[in-house]
Formats: sequence, structure tokens, C-alpha cells
Amino acid sequence: MNLQPLYDWIFHQNADGSGLTLKTAGLALGVLLLAGHVVALMASDKLMSAAKTFPRNRGWGIALLLVATVWSLFLVKHMDMGEFFTWRERILIIVPVSFVLVVVYVPEFLAVRALGAVLLLASAPILQAAFLQPQTSRLLLPILAYAWIIAGMFFVGMPYLLRDWITWLTQKPTRWKMAAFAGAAYGAAMIVLALVDY
Repeated sequence: MNLQPLYDWIFHQNADGSGLTLKTAGLALGVLLLAGHVVALMASDKLMSAAKTFPRNRGWGIALLLVATVWSLFLVKHMDMGEFFTWRERILIIVPVSFVLVVVYVPEFLAVRALGAVLLLASAPILQAAFLQPQTSRLLLPILAYAWIIAGMFFVGMPYLLRDWITWLTQKPTRWKMAAFAGAAYGAAMIVLALVDY
């Protein structure tokens, strides 16, 4: 299957400059944020319990790491590697081997580390969609992307921090609800701006 057109669309590599638009990215992110945080509000007790077990959940860790691995393979296969193009085939072997080695030898907080990797990968299309766009409101997307990048680096290198944050957030239901309201509001704002301004 040739996924080069998909890569070119996501990262604006088409000859005519077309690709993932700010409007599309804003709507998609807004809907995901709004829906996810509304669910967090409606099923707060159940999700708070699930959140507490997430950092050491091996199933989630393997699933998220698999997502990061496939995503990385997609990027390595289709991106322009410049002077490192001769490394492409080797990296395509190293990435899945690394997946197996991490699953076997780095089981501690695997879910948090894998989530960090996914956040780092997910930030790139968002930044690309907002790049050089004239609207000041576009900053909602890069702000979220850079928050993911910073969180992702900490999750990969210091995964116990997410456990501590979850513990703090779930100590009082009001904290959880305030965080869910904030996320839902951010998502709603992004949807409105995507519809009227992007």
C-alpha cells in the first residue's frame, strides 16, 4: 500500500502546497477534546479509577507503544531524510526491534512512556497545520501541541510524574471536574474558531 499521498497531505508536501488545513485540524481536535472531556465529566467515578491504574497498565502500554511504532515507521518510510537517506532501511528495522526490546526490558511505567511518545508524534501535524497561518486564533493549536511536546518529554524521561499528577487530580472530585470543564471549554472554543475564523 502506497501511503506517500497521505504523508504528503499531512505535511503539505504536495506540489501545489495543499494538505491538512487549519480548519480541519481545529475541528478534529476540538471535537476530540470536547467529546473526551464531556465523557470525563459524565463518567467521572469510573474514569478516575481507570486513570489511577493507567500508569502501570501493561495492556495500554503495549497498545500505545504499537501505535507509536507504526506511526514512526510511517514517517521513516515516507519522509525526506536528506543526507541520511542511506539509513532509511536500517531505521525501518531498528524501530520494530526497539518496540520488542522496550516491551520486554522496560516494563516499568510502559503506558506513560508510550503515551509520551504518541504525544510527541501527534504534535507534528498540528504544528504543520498552523504554520504561517495569519489568524491569531491559530495559536490555540500550537499551544496545545507544545503542551503535548513538553508533557511527552517528561512522560518518556520521568514517567512517575504522570502517576503523581493523576493522584493529585483524583484526590478531590472537584479537581477532576474543573480539569474536565477546562478541557471541554478549550475544545468548544477550538470548534467555534475553526468554523468562523479558520
